[in-house]
Parts: sequence; C-alpha cells; structure tokens
Amino acid sequence: MSIPALQLNGKTAVVVGGTSGIGRAISIGLAEAGADVVASARRQEQVDETAGAIEATGRKSLRLTCDTQDRASLQRLLDESVKAFGKVDILVNSAGKIKRAPTLTFPEDEWRDIVDTNLTGTLRACQIFGGHMLERGYGRIINIASLNSFVALAEVAAYAASKAAVASLTRSLAVEWSKKGVLVNAIAPGVFRTALNSDLLDNTPRGKELLMRTPMARFGKTEELVGAAIYLASEAASFVTGQVLVVDGGFLASGVNQ
Repeated sequence: MSIPALQLNGKTAVVVGGTSGIGRAISIGLAEAGADVVASARRQEQVDETAGAIEATGRKSLRLTCDTQDRASLQRLLDESVKAFGKVDILVNSAGKIKRAPTLTFPEDEWRDIVDTNLTGTLRACQIFGGHMLERGYGRIINIASLNSFVALAEVAAYAASKAAVASLTRSLAVEWSKKGVLVNAIAPGVFRTALNSDLLDNTPRGKELLMRTPMARFGKTEELVGAAIYLASEAASFVTGQVLVVDGGFLASGVNQ
C-alpha cells in the first residue's frame, strides 16, 4: 500500500485574501509544496509582491485583484486563472474583517459589512469556484474559520457570528459536494502573530489573557498553518471532508492553566 504524498505538483491553487498574514503564508506554502498559486486580494501592490514571492519558489502565479464583496471580480479571478492554467484544483478563502466594539451599540452597517466579507464572501467564492470544480469532478476548498467559530471573545460578536457560520457552511457544502469529488474543509487558527495584531498581543490585558489560555505558552507563527493547508489540499486527505481542523497551540483544550 502506497501512502499518498503531501505534495501538490501539477495543481493550481487560488488563495482569496492571499497577500497578507495567514493567507500570504499559505499562498507561499502551497507553492513550496509544488502548486502554481494565484494569491489575490484588493490591493494591487500586495498582489504583485506576493506573486513575486511565489515565483521565487519556482512556481507560476498571476497578478489579479479581487474583492469578496464583488462577485464579478471573483468570476474574473476564476476565468483568468483557468485561462492561464487550464483549471483550478484548490481554493483557499482567507479574506476577513474584524472590529472590536460593544455589541449593544454595534452599528448595523458595520455588522453587515463584516458578515458580507467573512461569510457571504466565502459563499460567493465557493459558488463560483465550486461550479468549476463540480464540472471537473475534482476540487479542494479550504475555508478559514476561527477560534470564534467555537468560543466567544468579548466585543467581536459580528466576527464571531460570521466565523461560526463559516464552519457551518463548510459542513453544508461538504454534504452537498463531496460525492461529486469536491472536498470542503476549514482551518481554525488559534492566536497568530501578524503585523496587524502584534501591539494588541504584546501590550494589552487581552493579549496576556490569550497567551495564558494557550497551553503552548506562545502565539502561533503564520507558517505553522501551512502544513494543515497542504494536508487538506493533498491526496493524503482524500477521505477528509466537512472538518474544521484547529491549529491553536491547545487553546480550545484549555481549562485552568495555572
């Protein structure tokens, strides 16, 4: 019996929200595993920089922007990727927004914006790329969930609601699409240090509590999510679908740590 390899040679991946933080790490990691990778986001300069990093691994890329709130831009992303590579095998949905504010007075327009980006934007990309994958009878979709898919953090109710729904959407699509060759899973990152949250993690009581709640006693590095993404995108996970793979340093297992 041969063991399926954790490699992606000959595969094409599109990473929506793939030019910063977790998405960028996954984009480059998939390329290092052998895939051609299109890392897309709203800002052209970030798209260009990440494409250069992907090409530095020896793989191919494209320089295409998209916005998860703009269905036409996602369709264009699919069409141009198929034109260049002939197919898209892997979709990673990593675009997201968060805002911390008391739920009692949280403005409805900001609630709608967060849900539209994190949840409905994921649905849009799944519908557009999923249609292509279903026609081919093959696909791997990896959504990015969150610790907030399972537990609440104070004053981020819109984000938490959207990410809980992403986990549910992942299961629903797996039930509908898996028999047709399209496997749908999610990764739920724990607390990972990025350029956007480093001050919060290092200099606030919230950061200290998050560290205390993590049994490994440190925050994650974005490259530590790459293995989970490669696994779910590879043939090693050919019977894995509808799952939310938590990569959190033990956070969800945590009760009293001291």
